Amino acid sequence: MINNYTTPVGAEVAGAAGVQFRVWAPRRRRVDVILEGGPGAEAEIELHSDGTGFFSGFAACAAAGSRYRYRLDGEGVFPDPASRFQPDGPHGSSEVIDPALFQWTDQAWKGVTLEGQVIYEMHIGSFTEQGTWEAAIEQFPELASAGISLIEVMPVGDFPGRFGWGYDGVNLFAPCWLYGRPDDMRGFVNAAHAANLGVILDVVYNHFGPDGNYLREFSPDYFTDRYANEWGDAINFDGENSGPVREYFQANAAYWIREFHLDGFRLDATQQIFDASPDHIMAAIVRGAREAAQSRKIVIIAENEPQDTRLARPPEEGGFGVDALWNDDFHHSAMVAATGHNEAYYTDYLGKPQEFISAAKHGFLFQGQRYSWQKQRRGTYTRGMRCSQFVNFIQNHDQIANSSRGERIHSLTAPGLYRAITAILLLAPGTPMLFQGQEFASTNRFYYFADHQPALARMIREGRAKFLSQFRSLASPEIQETLADPGNPTTFQKCKLDFSDRERNAAYYAMHKDLIRLRREDPVFNAQGATGLDGAVLSEAAFVIRHFGADGNDRLLLVNLGRDVRCEPAPEPLLAPPPNAAWTLLWSSEDTRYGGSGGYSPEADGSWQLPGYAAIVMRPERISAPEHD
Repeated sequence: MINNYTTPVGAEVAGAAGVQFRVWAPRRRRVDVILEGGPGAEAEIELHSDGTGFFSGFAACAAAGSRYRYRLDGEGVFPDPASRFQPDGPHGSSEVIDPALFQWTDQAWKGVTLEGQVIYEMHIGSFTEQGTWEAAIEQFPELASAGISLIEVMPVGDFPGRFGWGYDGVNLFAPCWLYGRPDDMRGFVNAAHAANLGVILDVVYNHFGPDGNYLREFSPDYFTDRYANEWGDAINFDGENSGPVREYFQANAAYWIREFHLDGFRLDATQQIFDASPDHIMAAIVRGAREAAQSRKIVIIAENEPQDTRLARPPEEGGFGVDALWNDDFHHSAMVAATGHNEAYYTDYLGKPQEFISAAKHGFLFQGQRYSWQKQRRGTYTRGMRCSQFVNFIQNHDQIANSSRGERIHSLTAPGLYRAITAILLLAPGTPMLFQGQEFASTNRFYYFADHQPALARMIREGRAKFLSQFRSLASPEIQETLADPGNPTTFQKCKLDFSDRERNAAYYAMHKDLIRLRREDPVFNAQGATGLDGAVLSEAAFVIRHFGADGNDRLLLVNLGRDVRCEPAPEPLLAPPPNAAWTLLWSSEDTRYGGSGGYSPEADGSWQLPGYAAIVMRPERISAPEHD
């Protein structure tokens, strides 16, 4: 008895009748399912070859909860490449999971669209002390009240060890057992939707981790040596026998959308996904994910270091149909402005007003110019793209950890400067992303952590130190000796959030909530540049961005990243109020509630006085007749 499969490979429950198994092993002569625990334990079922490399069969004695592995050619036994759960980690047996047993209550959820989102990057293992899906749910009311709308969960595909970032996953279909069972993940998504929060998953389709990956036992054709991959063997998306490999990854994306009701993906390091096929695998994955969502709307975001906007162009224009791209340019400019350091990959950024204005208007700063750090041109043309298609951030998992002490940006700069840069992030027309705890200036650092076997752990520790040595300030022996050991459990433990920081840093928390509320409720900021914007440099460190609204209902965002600036005269048209109106203060980063020295209108008696290290928002107020000095 073989039913239609919802995924091309894996174990699927066929009601009370049993379980059907299907696996791709084109170079094997015989494949057996060995039931090792749960219903049907100790049974062995020979799978039948269909002549195309796939083996399939039915086990009437198996059911949800059965634990199994595949025996290949009568020799070793290995977990299922499409296992839905690895209860003992990637080296153990697979478990049959019946997704139909979970009772969803999100039937009214319509999904998410890109516009208006405030993204929140979350690592399940370090977000709470318990590090579980269930514990994370308890924080949903607070996240929603802060204005967060879309959670981006770092990768959860099963990986070895007691802790890790998730980017070395080896079982793409199996949610990591460290955080709970698959139904706990479903419960997380279900509860998020009830709290009006969307959930997207960070997925790694560019490589597999070095430990616990048994795909080669089933077929070496999963990989190719035709491309150089930064993190191991490249995936075979366009070579011999690549069809089932492509199908495997397309099925994985559809699986997360269909069986976990996810609202989309963040695609990791897409520059390392190599495919010369006419139908690029990324375009196929995006297309398949949207089909799996059916009437629900989903959002797909890509990380792409070379800044190739083709990914976010529509298919009819030769693009891949991704919704948005991570904007490293914005982050790098912000970090240079905040810290004054522009070494290593920050070399080509000055943190000057022009960069923030250009980022607001054009998204990427590098769109084909020479990038001296890489000694080549970088980036592509962004014209025709919407402002919302660029995901801006001043913190993320990579960038915080790419330092000697895993410090967050608020601890690396002056308080006023941090408040001003936060205002730029949350009021810019791009889509903002916060990293867990950023909204309340978490005192916990965030390091790179990964638990591996001793020999591999040593290689990772040495490799991490070598990577950080590109920063001249981190290359000295005395600094190298202080770097946190990624494999030390204490390193991981130090990254867990302390939610009492919400009270301890109440001023920063209030500022984030107010800015997000202003972004969401103000009709001009909410338009995300759709009604037009322009900017001008006012001094070496100060600038203005004007968001145009209907009938002159404009907004001014004035930012000063240096000492006090007096603009007298002020021959800048963007500072002129709309007809029959005068500017009035709407918001200031110097509000005493945020720890500032007091907000005031920067315009007085026809001159402009911009306080140092501050951001100010102005709105027009109608007057009965034009004023003349």
